[in-house]
Amino acid sequence: MIKKQTSISRSKQMKNDTQAVTRVLTAHVPLPIADKVDQIAARLERSRGWIMKQALSAWIAQEEERDRLTQEALADVDAGRVIDHQAVQAWADSLGTDKPLPVPR
Repeated sequence: MIKKQTSISRSKQMKNDTQAVTRVLTAHVPLPIADKVDQIAARLERSRGWIMKQALSAWIAQEEERDRLTQEALADVDAGRVIDHQAVQAWADSLGTDKPLPVPR
């Protein structure tokens, strides 16, 4: 469930120091994407900016995870923890047969 954010007055914000410092970023996007953002914002009763922050945060998290997995895979290769391509191909080819091979390790 998504909770509605409440506005904080500038003086209260400065006292509590609860609001993150922000910076405006701009991007030109194709009209169909802009229209979808507007539709989602209307459906969720959220601002366009809130939708964009959610989308950008999700994309950054995805890219960070992709990088982490890539670094992990490269470390495996460097350590020699690999599976021979021919073994994987033979296993894949056997999947549609009566006697599939065990998963190569």
